[in-house]
Amino acid sequence: MLFNQVCFRTIDLKNPSSLSTYLSIGGYKVWKKILKDKIKPIDIINEIKVSGLKGRGGAGFSTGLKWSFIPRDLSGQKYVVCNSDEGEPGTFKDRDILRYNPHQLIEGMAIAAYVINASVGYNYIRGEFYEPISVMEKALKEALESGFIGKNIFGSSFDFNLYNVHGAGAYICGEETALMESIEGKKGQPRFKPPFPANFGVYGRPTNINNTETYASVPVILEKGGKWHFDIGQPNGGYKIFSVSGHVNKPGNYEVPIGTPFVELLKISGGMKDGSNLKAVIPGGSSAPVLPANIMTSINMDYNSISKAGSMLGSGAVIIIDDKTCMVKLLNRIAHFYADESCGQCSPCREGTDWMYKILSRIVNGKGKISDIDLLDSVASNIAGNTICALGDAAAMPVMSFVKYFRHEFEDYIKKYSNNCV
Repeated sequence: MLFNQVCFRTIDLKNPSSLSTYLSIGGYKVWKKILKDKIKPIDIINEIKVSGLKGRGGAGFSTGLKWSFIPRDLSGQKYVVCNSDEGEPGTFKDRDILRYNPHQLIEGMAIAAYVINASVGYNYIRGEFYEPISVMEKALKEALESGFIGKNIFGSSFDFNLYNVHGAGAYICGEETALMESIEGKKGQPRFKPPFPANFGVYGRPTNINNTETYASVPVILEKGGKWHFDIGQPNGGYKIFSVSGHVNKPGNYEVPIGTPFVELLKISGGMKDGSNLKAVIPGGSSAPVLPANIMTSINMDYNSISKAGSMLGSGAVIIIDDKTCMVKLLNRIAHFYADESCGQCSPCREGTDWMYKILSRIVNGKGKISDIDLLDSVASNIAGNTICALGDAAAMPVMSFVKYFRHEFEDYIKKYSNNCV
C-alpha cells in the first residue's frame, strides 16, 4: 500500500515546508499552467468532480459541486476561506499539513480563487497552533516574494492575496458561518442558513470555504488527473488522512487510500497498546457515534461503509478504545467538552449540553439512578436536529450511541456505586 501520496508527499523530504522543496516535486506547476494556458474554470471543476474529492473536514460534500455553486460572474468581491481551525477532539491532521506542506495549501487555495474569480483568501488557523502559524506565515512570504500570489500573477492580470487569520480557541468557530463571523471581527456564532456562504459569506459576499486537507489535495489531483485520484480509493475516491489516537502503539497521522479496512489501519498504527483488546472506536472525531469492536472490525474506512454502520467518517479522527476503558467516564469527559464549547445561541444546545453533563457527572459521582439513562437519552434526542448549527448534533450523537451500545455498563456502574439506584 502506498502512503503519503497527496497532502503528505513532502513529509519525508529535507526542509519539507520550504518553497525550494515544494518546487523540487513540481509544486506550483499546475498553478502556472492554469494561468498561462487560461484553462476554463468549468474544466477545473469537472476534473475535481471526476476525482470524487469530498470535503475532508467532516461533512463529506462533493468539492467540485460546492465550487460550482459560486456565482463567479457576479460583479464585486468574492472570497476563498480555508478552515484550519481543527478543534474536533482527536483530530490533528491539518496542523501537520501546515507544518510540512504549506505551499500545497497555498496553491490549492489559489486555484480555487481562480475558479470562483476571487482575489482575496483567508486561512483561519486555530490560535494555539503557534508552530504551524509560524511556518504558514513564512510560506506566504515566500509565495508572495516569488510571484505565486499577489498582483498580476505570471502576467495573467489575475490577482490573489492570501492572509492568515488567527482564531482564539473556540470550537464553535470550526463551524463555517461562525468562522466567517470571526473573520469579520464579530463574536463567533453560527448564522441561520439559508442564505448559504456561496451567496452570502464573508462580508456578505459569495464565499467558498473548504477544509485544509481538501484544498491541499487539489494541486495533486489536477497534476495527476481526476481519474487517477478516483481509482485509488474506493468507493469514494482518493487518499484520506486518518488521525489515529487512543490505545494504540503508534498514534499518528496516516494518509492511506479511502476504503482501507479498519483492521489494516489498526495494524498500520501498531495494533492495540499493551496487548489489550479492542472494545470500541469513535471513527470520525468525538462528535461521531461510537461503534463497538464487532462492528468496526468488519468495515472499511470510507464514507459509505461507516455511514451504513451507524456512524460517520467525519474529520477522520479515529479514537481507539480498549477493554479497560470505563465508557461512563469517557462519555462524561466528552459531554463536558460540548457543554463548555456551546456558544449558547440555541436553547436546546445551551441548556441540553449542560444537562447531559450534569446527569453524567451525577452518575460518575455515585449519585445516579437507573432512570437517568433514559433521561440522558431523551435530552440528547431533544437536542438533535433542533439547533442552528451541528454542535447540538455533535453533542447528542455520542450520548445516544454510548447508551445504545453500552447501556449495560451504565446500569452496572449505577448499581455498583450508587446507594439509590432506582
